[in-house]
Amino acid sequence: MGKILFLILGVLMLESYSNFLINEDSPYLQQHAHNPVKWYPFSKEAFDKAKKENKLIFLSIGYSTCHWCHVMEEESFEDNEVADILNKYYISIKVDREEMPDIDRYFQDIYYIMNNRAGGWPLTIIMTPDAKPFFSATYIPKNDKYGHKGLVSLLEYFVDLQNNDYQKIQEVSEEIDSYMKQNQKVKYKAKLDLTLADRLVESVKKNYDFEYGGVGSAPKFPHASLIIALLDIYKITKNEEALNLATDMLDKMLKGGIYDQIEGGFFRYSVDEKWMIPHFEKMLYTNAELLEAYLKAYEITKNPVYKKIADELVQFVNKRFKKNNLYFSASDADSIINGKKEEGAYFVYSYDEIKGIDKEVLDYYGVSVYGNFEGKNHLYIAKDETPKNLNEAKEEFLKIRQTKQYPFVDYKILTSWNSLYIAALFDYDIKEALISLDTLLETLYKNGKLYHQIVIGKSLKIEANFEDYSFLIATLIKAYEKTFNEKYLILAKKLIDESISKFYHKEWFYSIKPFKVKAKIEGNAYVSSLSVMAENLLKLAILTENLDYQKLASDIIENNSYMIFKYPNVFDKGVIVSLALKKGYIVIKSKDKFIVDYPFVEFKKTDDDKVYACRIDNCFAIGSKDEVIKKIKEN
Repeated sequence: MGKILFLILGVLMLESYSNFLINEDSPYLQQHAHNPVKWYPFSKEAFDKAKKENKLIFLSIGYSTCHWCHVMEEESFEDNEVADILNKYYISIKVDREEMPDIDRYFQDIYYIMNNRAGGWPLTIIMTPDAKPFFSATYIPKNDKYGHKGLVSLLEYFVDLQNNDYQKIQEVSEEIDSYMKQNQKVKYKAKLDLTLADRLVESVKKNYDFEYGGVGSAPKFPHASLIIALLDIYKITKNEEALNLATDMLDKMLKGGIYDQIEGGFFRYSVDEKWMIPHFEKMLYTNAELLEAYLKAYEITKNPVYKKIADELVQFVNKRFKKNNLYFSASDADSIINGKKEEGAYFVYSYDEIKGIDKEVLDYYGVSVYGNFEGKNHLYIAKDETPKNLNEAKEEFLKIRQTKQYPFVDYKILTSWNSLYIAALFDYDIKEALISLDTLLETLYKNGKLYHQIVIGKSLKIEANFEDYSFLIATLIKAYEKTFNEKYLILAKKLIDESISKFYHKEWFYSIKPFKVKAKIEGNAYVSSLSVMAENLLKLAILTENLDYQKLASDIIENNSYMIFKYPNVFDKGVIVSLALKKGYIVIKSKDKFIVDYPFVEFKKTDDDKVYACRIDNCFAIGSKDEVIKKIKEN
């Protein structure tokens, strides 16, 4: 009887803490649905309530596999003291940055304006009752620490300010609002030419870690789009330094702890400069771009190690992320061990767990009695010579892992990240890539409308943003390049026309509603969707003989030319598109594909026995395959 009463009380307590997130689809919002904080989803209802009741707005943005989001939840959002303050004086709104990337980008821009540096997650924004931001931060501990106010102090301070000196809040909020509303015109332009390739290589060298590999210091990110750009530059110009920098990064990462030595796949970033200890999240986009990078490096160098890494990466994605031919977005850094969340717990080993494994293998993986991560061992390659029994030992490591709970996997299917991964998969397994692409279209392109995401078992709700269009169009073009199936080219053209109609208004926007968010050409965690769109426009211009597309692509590069010229390592994909514009795309109309030593070539299938080579406005070679290849070399 006592057990039943305890169970009933537990259920009643859980229900008493249900908030307005309880009916949301997002796995991240569901994680917060039973916080004592009365969270609202991002909605008109929440903003109207704040205005009507004259309450400040507390906006928190994160995602389900974010470690510091979990920390802030445990410290503050599950805490009754914090909840009492928020529930009494604030309207609290939770946003999943993967579900609403446009909202996240808008407020990340506000954070940058206010703090003069990039933000991150969890992102904390406090706004006036009429939704004008006046405070921004990332993770905030509950209590005061190291001379900085904690969340409790901040919340109480702003309530006092609202009641007794609201003018201070208004002044800051109006200044931010005014800045965001300014129409920032392009002030400077630069002339871009083929020397831009060398500028990118030189700019990478200035920030390169020649001891441990990679760009910058800790925390160290893979910068996969930069690696891909360096490999492309080698293919375009035969610059050996570009190839050496790219392969050095790839070599150092595959030996490091940023790579999962047992199950394959890459973690999001390394917390140290040696690539030894990662932040233990695994993201679909990270592995998508690194799959492309390792496959491209293998194509150039024929180094079998790169193919092996690609094999293991695909196996990992298939095992942990793939469901019904589509791909989940991410897995968490934390695992639940003995009822408590611990970062990296699934991936690391105590010495006692593994001391029975062959000592040569333990030495190879840098194992010690003292460990390298909070007294435990995270594996990395510490020796050059590979042990003979390594594969058998890997099975033993895997068996030990299988006694633990695998981290939470966010089961959202995102159009943009799936498109990134499928595009890379086309260079690995065309058949599997086509199955996944067709499934993606069947699932997220319904009744002529493209959607941003779906949570398995739920309905389509959020329409696609600019990034979804950009990455999907690129994948459709890749599908046409690999198969010559006209349906992919036709749909790519249809979607690019839609994206122009939706997102181009004298300049490109990532989204229009509820906020106007400009599309940016610099990459961040992954490649810039605006740079990819520029490349899409160039490719479709030559494939469909559409000069308007060419002009739009040229405008994107020209309007960002100053920044591309000054910071080529930040605008890596922009550099490659700039080079494509200068050299010019060629379309070869032929029954079959063949190898051409020219970096910017598209093939278009014809039934004609002759082969044609054309630029956007003229055909300059007609004849046999060999005659056309000769003309291209001379052109």
